[in-house]
Amino acid sequence: MTQKDITFVADFLTEHFNEAPELYNRKGKYFNVERVGQYLKDEDDDLVSPPNVEGNQWFNFLKNSNHLKESPLLFPYYPEKSLHFVKRQMEGVIEQCLQKPADVIGKSVHQAVCMSLYRTSHSEDSSPQLFKLPFLWNDKTSNVHYVLFTILDNSVSKIHILRRPTDTSRSISNGILAVEFGNFLTNSINESSDSRCYSCLDAHFYDDETVTVVLKESVEQEEKERVLAQLPLS
Repeated sequence: MTQKDITFVADFLTEHFNEAPELYNRKGKYFNVERVGQYLKDEDDDLVSPPNVEGNQWFNFLKNSNHLKESPLLFPYYPEKSLHFVKRQMEGVIEQCLQKPADVIGKSVHQAVCMSLYRTSHSEDSSPQLFKLPFLWNDKTSNVHYVLFTILDNSVSKIHILRRPTDTSRSISNGILAVEFGNFLTNSINESSDSRCYSCLDAHFYDDETVTVVLKESVEQEEKERVLAQLPLS
């Protein structure tokens, strides 16, 4: 260690661990705590060593501005509190700000259509997750919304495509169809195999007219083939 390092540590100990008689009546230790650590304590007690804001340009600026001093847009400052206290205060303000939009948006949303995709037991604890890979795509040109998903209980070799118009005034019908991959790739990959079957690992829209899928060979062995396929939506 250099002499500069030793001096730095000595100054730190001198500044933060001297006896502080004015703190004897306070709960806890009778020494100044490290000034960074006090801000991180998850408690509502006042800081042992609050910061000195004298000469701070921002506080001087606020003090000299009547408009900003009374503005409801500025978050109040708590110089005697830790960051955990300020965080809880800010979370409460944010939650209050978001509550009104949530109520308004919630009341404006209504069910447009209901489709039964599968049935499961009444007990939620015993029900497996059957709905997988939900991927949303909005075709702004045709004003059509698509949802790609798989239903595990039905068939892992199928992906389902749900179509819904975003413009409720249009007469386009809702559509849901399933694309089954099965062994349709057998001839192109291995003509001697009749038992190859592929399941869908993932599926996304590539663009408005093309769906990209990642397929996995459904066999009980480590060397499973992976296939990246581009499927035209038509």
